[in-house]
Amino acid sequence: YLVLSLFPDSSWDAAYDRELQTFQDIGDAGEIWFGEESMARVIRWLENHKVPLDSSVLDIGTGNGVLLIELAKSGYTNLTGIDYSPSAIKLAEKVREKEGMSDIKLKVEDFLASSAELAGFDICIDKGTFDAISLNPENAVGKRKQYVRSLCSALKPEGFFLVTSCNWTKEELLNEFREGFEILEELPTPKFCFGGRIGNSVTALVFQRK
Repeated sequence: YLVLSLFPDSSWDAAYDRELQTFQDIGDAGEIWFGEESMARVIRWLENHKVPLDSSVLDIGTGNGVLLIELAKSGYTNLTGIDYSPSAIKLAEKVREKEGMSDIKLKVEDFLASSAELAGFDICIDKGTFDAISLNPENAVGKRKQYVRSLCSALKPEGFFLVTSCNWTKEELLNEFREGFEILEELPTPKFCFGGRIGNSVTALVFQRK
């Protein structure tokens, strides 16, 4: 997944084409970025903070759409997933059909050049998309800044942004989203020990739009 982000968009399409074929062959939806615990972490936070079940939720870079399926199973009813890979959206549609979750909205959309209608969400969720954008060899700094602008457009004032990253530390993410957002909480993630020092392989933060 991290390697793919260094290659052209077509590589993502090729990867999702393979996952789509696998799903059609054996019904396996494919990779869950950061594992199932990452989805449980997001849902647990929403539930613990009593976020209304009809809140509008945008999954940025939805991939196979499995996070949206889990949110729907937890009772959330206003769910939208976007991905710039048409193959990813085709796969997510197949998974949605299999699970009988026809109310989940899915759309091919480049978040960095999103349409004006992609606005007014109560919750935005990112598991790895900001990482992929950050690794793009073509103007990564500019694209990160555009991501923040797009996020400000997509999210309501005082809306929540839940981001999971394996490339950025808490301090680095605070710096990236310092304009327009304030940190609410760092979510617990698995720790590792190397050379006598303890660290996190994944960072998960909750921001609120100012």
